Amino acid sequence: MDKQVQKPDHREYTIKIIPHQGETVRSIRLPIRMIKYGIVSITVGIVLFIGAFGYSTYSLHLAGSEQAEITELRQVNSIQQSQILQLAKKASTLQDDIDKLNQMEAEIRRISSINDGTDSNPGAGGTHDGQGGPLIQPNIQNLSDTLDAIEKNIAIRKQSLEDLKEKISVQQEVIAVTPSIWPATGDVSSPYGLRWGGTDFHPGIDIANDAGTPIVATADGIVTAAGWNSGGYGNMVDIDHGNGLMTRYGHAQRVVVTTGQQVKRGQVIAYMGSTGFSTGPHVHYEVRVNGKPVNPSSYL
Repeated sequence: MDKQVQKPDHREYTIKIIPHQGETVRSIRLPIRMIKYGIVSITVGIVLFIGAFGYSTYSLHLAGSEQAEITELRQVNSIQQSQILQLAKKASTLQDDIDKLNQMEAEIRRISSINDGTDSNPGAGGTHDGQGGPLIQPNIQNLSDTLDAIEKNIAIRKQSLEDLKEKISVQQEVIAVTPSIWPATGDVSSPYGLRWGGTDFHPGIDIANDAGTPIVATADGIVTAAGWNSGGYGNMVDIDHGNGLMTRYGHAQRVVVTTGQQVKRGQVIAYMGSTGFSTGPHVHYEVRVNGKPVNPSSYL
């Protein structure tokens, strides 16, 4: 069967242009093929225009969104940087407080004569103040490292202060039971040792004042004697401070404690008088170590 051959379309369309006022009529002959090509071209142009317009609109919208996002990111970054700077200032203040705490601890150790063999803050409190180094803006990483170091330093200081507190507590307990204050106010009328031209050994010191002047315990302890002593001390008080330490207070006018009573350093135990072997109102004060009298001046 023979295929039919399609014949070319030779149709034409005529467009007449009729002007006003009797001018010449113009005719334009357009082949059907040209009209088809024109319609296709116009259609393609419209499609391309619409596509180009849509792409431009999308691009503008996308650019606007990106710009808004960039602006927002800049704002967020600015806020974060501001927060980082504020946190860095707080961290710096905290570090300064730790340095002051270190100096305070060192001063407490110096005053209390407690030293753990290490310097908690070497070089602190000096007169030199030279500083230097590169200028680096605080950021998340170096701020995090600084805070970690501060946290570790706080833990070390906390443990160090706990140890210091325990040592001071022990020291205070030792001080409390060590005769270290004057038993009464007044004048030393007779020192420890030989007196009266070497004819008498004085096992304590005499502190003279008006009768009725308070006499106090020079350390914590337990009263082992309270009352009259026939060996020349008159009204007398003995206090046992433990560790072989004992103090004696003689020639009192009146004793206000009893045997077995627990007393504290500075507590009134008697009132000054002139009982026993005495030439006038005073307190005879002794410090004994394992029963042997020692010079009380070394404890005052």
